[in-house]
Amino acid sequence: MAGMHNGRVSTASAAAAEPPSARLTRPRLLVRLFRAATSSALATGISQATLIGLLWAGAAPALASALAFVAGAVPNFLLARRWAWGRTGTPAVKRELVPYFCVIGAAGVASVGLTTLAGHLTEPLDLSGFVRIVVLDAVFLGSYGLVFIAKFALLDRFVFRGAGRTREPRFRA
Repeated sequence: MAGMHNGRVSTASAAAAEPPSARLTRPRLLVRLFRAATSSALATGISQATLIGLLWAGAAPALASALAFVAGAVPNFLLARRWAWGRTGTPAVKRELVPYFCVIGAAGVASVGLTTLAGHLTEPLDLSGFVRIVVLDAVFLGSYGLVFIAKFALLDRFVFRGAGRTREPRFRA
């Protein structure tokens, strides 16, 4: 009988019913979350360096935050796609690239918008260059933290969903 062993109910988990290749090749949710957070942290570091450098050079907050966002978004896509979601090969434009840039674009609009707003609000305060950069950078960084979980959920459930998330086994018998 299915689910029975020696007349007793099996205590094997539902995961044991999955083929071994499915269990071993697809990163689990917490692994994907950790890997996405790590790649996002790396991208945030790239964005932060870009933002601080551009603000230090005198760029407007809107321009600096937009360029900083792009500087982090590209490596984040490449790293997260491969490492967090196990995707390899050329990305499908309609299934991956367009939805990815929509999700990331919305996050970028929030980030750039909040940084630009903070720039306008700090303008009349006549803050010193260093203090103003710290304030704008804190707003930019805080906006990344605010949208990370929503961004992860959208990427995980809509952009990198389905069988394509499953990696091919590295060693075939």
